[in-house]
Amino acid sequence: MEGLNLSASVFTYALVFSRAGAIMMLLPGIGEVGVPTRIRLALAFSVTLIIGNIVGNDMPPLPDEPFVLAGLIIQEVIIGLYFGVLARLMMSALVVAGQVASMQSGLGFAMSFDPTQGQQGAVMATFLNLVAVTLVFVSGLHHLFLTGIVGSYAIIPAGSVPMLGDAAQLGTQVVAQSFRVGMQMAAPLIAFGLVFYLALGVLSRLMPQVQIFFVAMPLNVFAGLAIFTISMGSMLNVWLRHIENFAQSMN
Repeated sequence: MEGLNLSASVFTYALVFSRAGAIMMLLPGIGEVGVPTRIRLALAFSVTLIIGNIVGNDMPPLPDEPFVLAGLIIQEVIIGLYFGVLARLMMSALVVAGQVASMQSGLGFAMSFDPTQGQQGAVMATFLNLVAVTLVFVSGLHHLFLTGIVGSYAIIPAGSVPMLGDAAQLGTQVVAQSFRVGMQMAAPLIAFGLVFYLALGVLSRLMPQVQIFFVAMPLNVFAGLAIFTISMGSMLNVWLRHIENFAQSMN
């Protein structure tokens, strides 16, 4: 009887670790490229030990066939990756805002390595990503994400087949909301770019002999950086509310 209970406990924690580990591999702040894989696995194991007792009663019964067991584990990994990708898509709002802000400031071709994305990105987008990751921990949003792992079992219970239509619709909504939030964050730079380039167009018609766009480029960069610096607090506040609403929806 004790061996049977031990097997059931191992099965429960294996399922929880499959989903929690997959989610934490992609969570903003915790799942960044710069965080060593061993640390992420250790955090996932710790979270599994904590929430295993909470969601243990919601686990399906221990199957007799090993193929069914493997299928359940693979299914939980896929579900965890799905929720992790949704959380990671929240970061795309920063990429959109930073890319648009860089283009409006004349820094669209200034690229730097973005450790949060693992690839090259616009300078302003890279800066926003780094600051946002810091704010996730400073503001305590990572706690909401961790409790959201427990809440994910209410959305898609363990052992149940998720509705692909609903999952695709939720993913589409997250992408659309992230793009909308990114454009809202970049709104001050978009307004500046419209006014600035409209003024340059008028000046170039009035003084065709002067290379207005070439002469005004330093002013474009300086003014763009100034507006970006002034509005950065509001931009990140918009993003924090956006990602907080998503994290709360998981609970």
